[in-house]
Amino acid sequence: MDLGLAGHTALITGGANGIGLATAKAFAAEGCRLLLWDLATSVAVAEELADEFGVDVQSQQVDVANFNQCQSQLAEFIGSGRSIQHVVHCAAVGSGKFGFPFTKLNPEDWRKPVEVNILGMTNIAHVLTHYLTEQQVGTFVFVASVAGQIGSQTDPPYSASKAANINFAQCMAKDLACYGIRVNTVCPGMVQTALNRAVWQAWHNTALEGDKQSYEEWAARKLQSVVPLGRWQACEDIASMIVFLSSDRAMQVTGQTINVDGGQVMHS
Repeated sequence: MDLGLAGHTALITGGANGIGLATAKAFAAEGCRLLLWDLATSVAVAEELADEFGVDVQSQQVDVANFNQCQSQLAEFIGSGRSIQHVVHCAAVGSGKFGFPFTKLNPEDWRKPVEVNILGMTNIAHVLTHYLTEQQVGTFVFVASVAGQIGSQTDPPYSASKAANINFAQCMAKDLACYGIRVNTVCPGMVQTALNRAVWQAWHNTALEGDKQSYEEWAARKLQSVVPLGRWQACEDIASMIVFLSSDRAMQVTGQTINVDGGQVMHS
């Protein structure tokens, strides 16, 4: 399906790996140019994508929690004569702690998820909104999580930050609709990423010796108990939804929270 994205440019945060990288590939397959922002150096990733898909790919080392850095890097990119039509915010972190019950955590454990997941999102919103409203065209897609809808006890700081992402995206959608800018949120369920493995590791570090399971055992049990389809969601599954929501095929879709979760979260 041609989504009409050829010649457009997508800015993807967290674009060097995981869901961000899968999203970059999905946009590139549609003929879309790319700007990758990641805390890790992503020059090699950019070169590989450019070679594989034959599109222009630029990368900048950016900490989304640093507003001034986001602002200056955008100015540098736009100043080179390039433009951006689509923004996808994938960058996120967990607390690295197993938070059940939440009283096992310390207030300091909340700092990093709040700085990266909440303030990082607001930085992206503030930096890019002025630019896109001047164009009066564009899309935002924020990657949240089903944990932001069900009050996951595994990592309360991460869960709470993702709930904030969902809510703020709805605020943005209402504010920006008059400019023709659409804002949506995609919520992955169980995806095999470094972040998912870190959730298991945090649990494993505190579990009683007799209760400990390997990552594979833990994941298989969780998949069967909480995911009706009983299988992992792939990074590519999430990327497909993001690219669709960014296209004119979804031109009447804004302010929505779309779950790509194998049926884990069902609202009656």
